[in-house]
Amino acid sequence: MRCVIARFPFDLTKSGVLETMKGVKPEQVIGASVIIGRRTYPIKQVGQVITRQDRRDFSAGEVLRAMTRLGFTCPGLPRNATPKRAVGAFQQASTLLGAPAAV
Repeated sequence: MRCVIARFPFDLTKSGVLETMKGVKPEQVIGASVIIGRRTYPIKQVGQVITRQDRRDFSAGEVLRAMTRLGFTCPGLPRNATPKRAVGAFQQASTLLGAPAAV
């Protein structure tokens, strides 16, 4: 499959990605990831190994699209992880003083 990562065209195959990632130790996964074989790799690590480019040269989205199109599982962030709303200074002070905050 032909895909463009960091403005460069690559012809990637699922078997080629499996072969390239064989023997590569996965780093700690913090954000987006891809499951290759029985291991879960950070998406930027996979992009770096496959393209032989610096991680700053491409986005995680480019590699995610390519890996998804090749048929790899790319687990995203949990859907129920909603960002908490920041509490304003007035609301925080009202809570600390025990009075209900006026909205």
